[in-house]
Amino acid sequence: MPDLLLVLFVVSLLPILLAWIGALCRVRQFGHLDNHHPRDQQSELTGVGARLQAAQANAWESLAVFVAVCVIAVGAEADLASLAPAAWGFLACRLLHPLCYVANLAWWRSGIYALGMAACLAIVWQSLSGAG
Repeated sequence: MPDLLLVLFVVSLLPILLAWIGALCRVRQFGHLDNHHPRDQQSELTGVGARLQAAQANAWESLAVFVAVCVIAVGAEADLASLAPAAWGFLACRLLHPLCYVANLAWWRSGIYALGMAACLAIVWQSLSGAG
């Protein structure tokens, strides 16, 4: 399997993992998990739990971008193996991003997000220019 698609699979699991961790934060903060009104409970989170919720939302948004990037690469019949470094760079950014969110390192988080988006742009550029 090309690395690009393996990274896509791993990145698709991140929002779910963050949701599970967020559920633990909800139990810690509220003493229970409200599965009847989870969005209401999530909106009341504070501190680390709130930041995890925001990181999860960002993970879904970034997943949508990376899916589009992968479709472009496959559709352009790019050499997927040559796109591996940028794909792994994107994954590294996506793994670091929620850690910075939890640690409340806003500038680091924004910088890591920008690097991840730059990796996506590099994949698109390589795919469309024939360099990939």
